[in-house]
Amino acid sequence: MGWFTTNLVSAFLLPPLNLILLGAIGVLLLKRHPRTGKLLVMFALTLLYLLSTPFVAETALQKLETPSTLHSLDSIQAIVVLGAGTYFNAPEYDGSTVNRLGLERIRYAARLYRLTGKPMLAAGGSPLGSNSSEAAQMKAVLEKEFGVPVKWMEGDSRNTRENAYRSFAILKKDGISHIALVTHAWHMPRASREFEQAGFKVVPAATAYTTRYRTDVFSFIPTAGALQKSWLFLHEVIGMWWYRLSPAPTTS
Repeated sequence: MGWFTTNLVSAFLLPPLNLILLGAIGVLLLKRHPRTGKLLVMFALTLLYLLSTPFVAETALQKLETPSTLHSLDSIQAIVVLGAGTYFNAPEYDGSTVNRLGLERIRYAARLYRLTGKPMLAAGGSPLGSNSSEAAQMKAVLEKEFGVPVKWMEGDSRNTRENAYRSFAILKKDGISHIALVTHAWHMPRASREFEQAGFKVVPAATAYTTRYRTDVFSFIPTAGALQKSWLFLHEVIGMWWYRLSPAPTTS
């Protein structure tokens, strides 16, 4: 399934579009099947409230996150940092560069480089057809702004699975199979599984954990930011199930 089709299907499965469609179906059923219509509308509104609530969204994301095992870094051979998207046509940078999520990942990758001195691979393609890949954008920021060299780039992938298998094809040429994998904590379960399936021995090096200063009344007031966190959680859950059901590429 191509990038466009995958993301189109995802849009229908994830909030807010799935909730809008569910509520719209309920409204259409109100005249002929008022009981069913009301139930669907109420169900859509209830889900919208829950998924937009910081306490619910953050608790869900935390279920995906596990602590990093930095004590295992001594045995790694390389650091692999995954792209997270592009900030297109950034006026203050005179062109496209890494987005906010990508910057969080490369900041931590730079820290790991200073701790270990291990060479780095930046992985991420340009699924929207940009002139520069996410890998190239990360390399530019890491080298020019963080002073961290990037030895390899994997710039042809369209998703996490392709990140894994294409990165393995690059690094196995240098006899590298034991890596520290850098990505967001909520993305780590899916990413580490794919990289292990590709042939790597992975030390999860997660960043940007979902934390909460305190739980108060505002934790139960809906916000757009919380809905985005629920989107991330559901996207990861659906992605994990999809990868388990779809065949992985074979490696030679």
